[in-house]
Amino acid sequence: MSEQSLVSVIINCFNGERYLRDTIDSVISQTYKNWEIIFWDNQSTDKSAEIFKSYQDKRLKYYLASSHSNILYKARNCALEMIRGNYVAFLDAD
Repeated sequence: MSEQSLVSVIINCFNGERYLRDTIDSVISQTYKNWEIIFWDNQSTDKSAEIFKSYQDKRLKYYLASSHSNILYKARNCALEMIRGNYVAFLDAD
């Protein structure tokens, strides 16, 4: 992987507030810094959106699903449409 390559980290989330800070912090603490987080909020009703939006980092991008999906691959496919990276990593919020 080239030092210039952007890695898109997709976090699909539905009511994941319990571990969300740990999840986000695990990406931020990486030594490789050329990444973006695509946060796909699957209509959470907890504080997931509030927690995610509390981070002041331009590499973190929030998207709210128009409707809730019980099928993970559908949510991942929607999030994949938002990436800009050369590489993709999926990171579960739980």
